[in-house]
Formats: sequence, structure tokens, C-alpha cells
Amino acid sequence: MKTYKSYLLIFIIFFGLSIPVHSMNIGQTAPDFTLSSNKLNTRLAELRGQVVMLNFWATWCNPCRIEIPHLQKIHSQYKDIGFTVLGVSIDKNKLKAAKMARNLGAKFPILFDNSQKVSKLYSIKAMPMTILIDRDGKIRKLFKGYKPGYEVKYANAVRELLRE
Repeated sequence: MKTYKSYLLIFIIFFGLSIPVHSMNIGQTAPDFTLSSNKLNTRLAELRGQVVMLNFWATWCNPCRIEIPHLQKIHSQYKDIGFTVLGVSIDKNKLKAAKMARNLGAKFPILFDNSQKVSKLYSIKAMPMTILIDRDGKIRKLFKGYKPGYEVKYANAVRELLRE
């Protein structure tokens, strides 16, 4: 009986610690964070008043490679009217992530979540994962993964939020 309780305690500790702190829901306030970037440190709360697209990605993710140039087009189209893309790399190697983003033409800020604390905060379970945040800091759209055509959905959602 004592062994059973020990295993149960280990199971609870192990799996209890792996349960995400936050579950992302439409309408909730996006958790604030600060990360270093390829330009300067960025704090999400400082972008209130803008529509923000958080795009979590990794160098090993093939759909991410396809998606990033599309995100750059959307960023370029709407950046002057209150919109920004924040690419959040979960890679441990910042140089490798920065090089890939540069090679794919990303000119939007690339943030480095090499400790993956922000990814855990946002309960990231798919790569890429894209979260649209409105001007009030509320999560409005969640996109898990990427398939060709998602960029049209992204652009439509961005336009909708910019009109509000």
C-alpha cells in the first residue's frame, strides 16, 4: 500500500506540474510578458491600442517556414494603421532562429522564448500557433497549425479587428 501511495504521489507531481497554468480562451486578456528580440526587448502590454498577432514558431517546423513570408506580407500591409506581428521563436538557439527569420524575409519583431516560459504561459501545443489580440489586449482568434489559405483568414481577421 505504501508503494502505491508513493507512485500515486509521483504521478500527481509529474502530471500536475505539466498542466498549463493558463488555458487560452477567446475574450480573455492576453497574459503579459517581456522577451528579448532581434531589435529590442518587447513587452506585450506596451502594444495596447494596436492589434497584435502573436505567432509561435520554431526552426524545425516546416509549416512555419511556409507561413512566415505570408505573415510578413500582412505585417507590411497593416503596420502603419495599428497592427504588428510578433514572431515568437521557441528555439533554444537564438542565432539559428534569427537567421531563419531573416532568410525568410521577416522584418517584423522576432522574440526569443528560448526558455519556453511564454509558450507555456500561452499553452502552446501546436506549431505554428497564431493568436490575434485586439486593441484592448483581449484574445480574439486562435489558429493552431498552418495550412495554405490560413493567410487569407489571418488578413480577414486583422481587417475586422482594425475596423473596431
